[in-house]
Amino acid sequence: MTDEQRSRDSQAPVPAADTVTFTPLHASRPTQNHTAASDIPFAATPGPASDIPAPPSDFRFTAAAQTASGGPAGSSGLPRFSGSTAPSDRPASIGNPSTADAAVERGLAALDPLAVRPRTSSRILCVILGLLWLAAAAGVWWLGVRTLAGQSYDEMVITGFDSALPDWMSALLTPFLWQGIHLPFLTLNPTIVIALILGIAALAVAAVRRRWWLLGQSGALIAACYAASLLKRVLPRPMLIYTETPYVNSAPSGHTIAAAAAGVLLILAVPRAWRAAAAIVAAAFASLVGWSVIAGTWHRPTDAVMSILIVGGLAMLALACTRASGMDDPGRRASSTGVQIVGTMMITAGTLACAYAAYVIWQILPGLTISAAWAASGAHLAAIVGVGGAATLTCGLVVALRQLTAAPLTRLGLIGAPPAPPSAS
Repeated sequence: MTDEQRSRDSQAPVPAADTVTFTPLHASRPTQNHTAASDIPFAATPGPASDIPAPPSDFRFTAAAQTASGGPAGSSGLPRFSGSTAPSDRPASIGNPSTADAAVERGLAALDPLAVRPRTSSRILCVILGLLWLAAAAGVWWLGVRTLAGQSYDEMVITGFDSALPDWMSALLTPFLWQGIHLPFLTLNPTIVIALILGIAALAVAAVRRRWWLLGQSGALIAACYAASLLKRVLPRPMLIYTETPYVNSAPSGHTIAAAAAGVLLILAVPRAWRAAAAIVAAAFASLVGWSVIAGTWHRPTDAVMSILIVGGLAMLALACTRASGMDDPGRRASSTGVQIVGTMMITAGTLACAYAAYVIWQILPGLTISAAWAASGAHLAAIVGVGGAATLTCGLVVALRQLTAAPLTRLGLIGAPPAPPSAS
């Protein structure tokens, strides 16, 4: 090559620099120097390798730009970066799905803690209300079993409740009064069949939605409710008055616990759009079963109210443990108009119903101690309103707390989670 040719080559324009994009292998380990879920361009000019910024150890190189002449990257004589980091430098989470999921969870928690767990105030509220509901259940049992007026009230209601019901309510309760088919390990009656259908449907919905943490919560709630139903074998019932019904303890009601638990499981499992409807179904089913066990003279009214309160308290404590896959997906969270309207109406109506039932019982209290006939109509009315009010208030609170813990509005909930990076080839 002549000196004249060398001079022309040295004066030739230098092609534009390629842009080298460093694509992360996973989006779960944000650092202070880069964003975990986005590509970071580094402009590199031809020259010594020391002029090109070194990428993080868990990034791999891909050439993403074209040269100024329109040719592929590397046609200007610059090296093309390809492949990935050495296997020894790869994070341990690659190739291990469980570890990778945990890493993703840690990454989201670092970006926004509300992406993987509810607000602390919401969890505290669930614990406080759950303990309050369990304390109320214990209080109802104590008033109905350990006091003279309480036993008199239960006896007055259970001995004449069926005949005091209006015709439309008797028609609603008739299917639930069927004794059912007795199996060696289970009695299949309408209450148990409907409860099983609702419970299995709730678990299936949670599994289809891949809410594994919610499945664990549901299993723990089922176990706790079953354990609570066994209290009937150990709770005492002293003989304070003469009664026509057996003196044995009947609290709590296993059928009412099963009905209330099935409804609550449905509230927890369904997506946001169906929570309000599930709360209405749960309250109606628990109320019907609570009334039916009284009409069939199987349980006293305080047994039914106690059972509903137990399930509600346990459900609220379970909601306090909500996290990760037990919540709505970030990016799809939104406030629910249905839950706001239906939940508010149910909480208000349930509170007023319980207050009215307590007021009626207070009004007839002088007649309870002497089993006065004039107090019977008020006692029956208080039982109807009290059981329905307890179920409505409990389900209204559960659906409100479910929405509160499942969908805290966060930055990720409003704009969506970062896009997933391409998988390593």
